[in-house]
Amino acid sequence: MKEIMAKLKEYLQMETEIPFGEFKSYYEQVIKELNGTFQDMDQKNCFDARYTCLIIQGNADARAKTDKGNMKQFKKISAKCAFWIEAIDYRLQKDGLTTDDIENAMRGLNEKMV
Repeated sequence: MKEIMAKLKEYLQMETEIPFGEFKSYYEQVIKELNGTFQDMDQKNCFDARYTCLIIQGNADARAKTDKGNMKQFKKISAKCAFWIEAIDYRLQKDGLTTDDIENAMRGLNEKMV
């Protein structure tokens, strides 16, 4: 997750939009990481993964409205990120965190990343 978060921070500080191919490649890297390590992730990595999925989902939703050629793929990316956000929330809540705890952690990450 460390590399994924470093790349996300770089993307968040950019003023231009990355090309679709790079966006999709980053998304695929995130999903591969989640598929491979989700069961063993500690709480910090769960928060990092959730934050990353939120950012990807928001960008995919926005791009689906403006990029008609890739709209279907952006919608699939958004849906897959929503799935992972729900899975991470379920796991964090199972570990005793509340929705407010999770949202506070997301606000903290956002302040740190931007």
